[in-house]
Amino acid sequence: MFSKVLKWACRVLLGLVLICAITYGVFSFLFHRHLDKSYAVTVRDIPIPGDSATIAAGKHLYEIRGCGECHGADLRGRLIVDDPGLGRIAGTNLTYGKGGLSADFDNKAWLRALRHGLNAENKTLLLMPSQEFARMDDRDIAAIIAFCKAQPEVDTPNIPTKMGPVGKVLAVLGKIDLFPAELIDHAQQQPAMVVKAPTADYGRYLSASCTGCHKPGLTGGDNPVPGGPPVANITSTGHVGKWSKDEFITALRTGNTPEGKQLQAKDMPWTMTARYTDEELIALYLYLKTL
Repeated sequence: MFSKVLKWACRVLLGLVLICAITYGVFSFLFHRHLDKSYAVTVRDIPIPGDSATIAAGKHLYEIRGCGECHGADLRGRLIVDDPGLGRIAGTNLTYGKGGLSADFDNKAWLRALRHGLNAENKTLLLMPSQEFARMDDRDIAAIIAFCKAQPEVDTPNIPTKMGPVGKVLAVLGKIDLFPAELIDHAQQQPAMVVKAPTADYGRYLSASCTGCHKPGLTGGDNPVPGGPPVANITSTGHVGKWSKDEFITALRTGNTPEGKQLQAKDMPWTMTARYTDEELIALYLYLKTL
């Protein structure tokens, strides 16, 4: 009797293993189909000034748009996630040093990556939030490129990004925005310049950087990082709707909320939003209050 039970248990276990293997094989196939898809895009060329004012503006944008979170303060790149299940995810070296960008990585290549989320083969980049940068006006995107190109060369080899089994499954299910090219309207025409002022309109423009975590409607929900805490609703129906302008600015500059909570920088990057100007924070506050 025991041998029969053991035999059936082995069969069931083998069946489950086969089902898991087949299921993962399907997800792996779909994952690589996303990666191998080519996009026919026309990269609209724009001038990239190299004057000190543009580079300074680009430095500010690099800081407040979270570029350094993945690529480092000196653009050398950094390891972001190293997990056997999720995979190894790293920001690339954005300088022209050894291990960084090739000498032929020109302005169009920058624009292809930032505005279209594509590499030189017109295939999607991984986990690059180009869907946010695609909304930026010509002045700001040119400033970021000018700043990056002006930085000293750093000789650091890139850490290749390699997704693990859990990461592949979550990406295919749409739980991680891993394929930016799929999220972009590649035919959109960006404005030459958005008026910078303490207005809700300018706040709407700035809020693109918030959508990666707080969702397109900024109502929050599941954390884009598996296992992370839920993301807050930052519309007027959430806590932000009860905050005054000064309380909002304090929270985004210090991480201290009016409710007495200390925001964790790893969950809410207030060390990044602390670099926003008063004008930018007021504009963002006014926009959030309209939602």
